[in-house]
Amino acid sequence: MDASKPNITILAVDDTPSNIDLVRGVLSETYLVQAATSGKMALKIVEKKIPDLILLDVMMPDMDGYDVCNALKSNEKTKDIPVIFLTAKAQVEDETKGLALGAVDYITKPISPPILMERVKNHLMLKAHQDMLRQQNEILEDKVIERTHQMEELQDVTMVAMGALAESRDPETGNHIRRTQHYVKILAMQLKDHPRFNAFLTPEVITSLYKSAPLHDIGKVGVQDSILLKPGKLTDEEFEEMKKHTTYGRDAIVAAEKNMTVADNFLTFAKEIAYGHQEKWNGSGYPEGVSGDEIPISARLMAVADVYDALISRRVYKPPFPHEKAVDIIKEGRGSHFDPDMVDAFLEVADAFYEVAERFADTEEDLTKGEG
Repeated sequence: MDASKPNITILAVDDTPSNIDLVRGVLSETYLVQAATSGKMALKIVEKKIPDLILLDVMMPDMDGYDVCNALKSNEKTKDIPVIFLTAKAQVEDETKGLALGAVDYITKPISPPILMERVKNHLMLKAHQDMLRQQNEILEDKVIERTHQMEELQDVTMVAMGALAESRDPETGNHIRRTQHYVKILAMQLKDHPRFNAFLTPEVITSLYKSAPLHDIGKVGVQDSILLKPGKLTDEEFEEMKKHTTYGRDAIVAAEKNMTVADNFLTFAKEIAYGHQEKWNGSGYPEGVSGDEIPISARLMAVADVYDALISRRVYKPPFPHEKAVDIIKEGRGSHFDPDMVDAFLEVADAFYEVAERFADTEEDLTKGEG
């Protein structure tokens, strides 16, 4: 084969050899022309190697051109091959039928060599542009997916970093934000099929809760050091000031939301968690003193996670409690401090909480790095 000839294959399908000879005479100088004398033979050839374009006779025995075209367009691998019908059937309804089946053109016999050459050239050019656009779209989709993944990673890192900024002012918190983030996800996964929560706890929402959990104490950055770092018991006035961290956190996230053109679930949940995680089921919590289902689900989840972690962690006013004692205290808070159904779910996954606590256990370095 001539090395200068484009490597483009045309499949001519016609049960009349003289018609195939005519096609070869017109196109073989420019293209590699293959031939099939029946529809079944054409489909076998296409199975082995897909041509760039098919010239297809309509009137053939056993399997006519319409059947061949329909078979090609029904196959995912061959549906994009341009098909041009070559036929003596010149009625409008015949042409309409062929085009409806997915053919790109319809040339009537007797064939005009110049018209055949131009139509083939134009449709090959159109197919090349379509292929190029498809490839570009695939590349663009891959880049969008990659960029989206990078943005999600950046979002996750940013949330953890912001949470760590708040926690860094409290030398006792250590890996608190990492542990509570995992606790929230474990508890949400346990509750996702519960009748009270299944409509809310979709996979997307659980992911957003996991991402937003590190911001639950972001408001601590607004609390005075003399109160936040006080080694002893807080006075009533100091405790009132400490309670404001929930409002500070909500307000900071609201301010961040104002700079966004599109609402994002993870910030919505971050706002709910920051403001509501100190509320109690019986209404004795803060800052609003709301109760029951008035407390957002996100905040109720964090309440369980936050208290469990506080119980098993060392504080200036207490040693770390054993896991079993922490579980008992959570159980005692069922229906008073915590949503009863959430406590029941927690008891089912308490061992998983303990595993997280062990995996992200605080070291002495964690607990002393903020003291300087």
